[in-house]
Amino acid sequence: MKVIPIAQRKSYSEDRGVTSVLEIYEIKSGTRRVVKEYPGLIEAPNWTKDGVSLVFNCQGRLSSFHLASGIEKEIYTGIANACNNDHVLSSDGQSIAVSHGTWEDGLSRIYTLPLAGGDPRLITPIGPSYLHGWSPDGKTLAYCAERNGQFDIYTIPAIGGTETQLTNIPGLDDGPEYSPCGNFIWFNSTRSGLMQVWRMSQDGSDPERVSISDSNDWFPHISPDSQHVAYISYSKGDVAPGMHPPNKFVEIRLMPANGGKSETLVKLFGGQGTINVNSWSPDSLRFAFVSYKLRG
Repeated sequence: MKVIPIAQRKSYSEDRGVTSVLEIYEIKSGTRRVVKEYPGLIEAPNWTKDGVSLVFNCQGRLSSFHLASGIEKEIYTGIANACNNDHVLSSDGQSIAVSHGTWEDGLSRIYTLPLAGGDPRLITPIGPSYLHGWSPDGKTLAYCAERNGQFDIYTIPAIGGTETQLTNIPGLDDGPEYSPCGNFIWFNSTRSGLMQVWRMSQDGSDPERVSISDSNDWFPHISPDSQHVAYISYSKGDVAPGMHPPNKFVEIRLMPANGGKSETLVKLFGGQGTINVNSWSPDSLRFAFVSYKLRG
């Protein structure tokens, strides 16, 4: 398998020459609303569990944006000052896990810290490790990691410990996210040729392909009510199946969580950073994302 350079996989602090547009999509009305524009790069909003704020990464740091007041503040992350766009909140909303490019080799490793801010705790001593899921019971983290030249899906206790490899098939497996019930892990994989959405049991058994499309589908995000899955699609031929670069025309699609035909909700200029992590609102009525505009 071709190893994907870190610079092509995840962003840390590069500007990319873009204006970032933080947006919200309303499921019932089918409308998108601009929250704020930023003259630089922000990525991957999470919606807080109380429904009042969005959390995103910017220049290696995390920021929270209070939707009602518009007040924005930086979240103190201590030594984790090269956070990329893989960050996930705990089910109780009190903690956040981040992927941070460590100083010794620049490889992404996973840390946890209080959402209110605090010193981070190293969870995955081996890099690169890219976080995508936190189990509903708070006990386990799921992530994509390169080990021995192959990217697969792993889990590890949220307090640290021994990692468990869940997939071991040639190609790229990425984006693991727990279903709200905790019984399944959704992910995306190139094992069928194109990048497609898959689902497996939380122990890695019984994988099944869910999206059947002629596109490259990334990062399935399950709504809190377990009814819908939102994901991002690149046109076939526009990118290699194992790549999810920025500055591409892409679509955000929605499909039933129990399977079925997907529909395109949003067409936008974006890709990397748009919706890497779960950004559903707690009431499952909306989700947040980032689109981009080239400057100059």
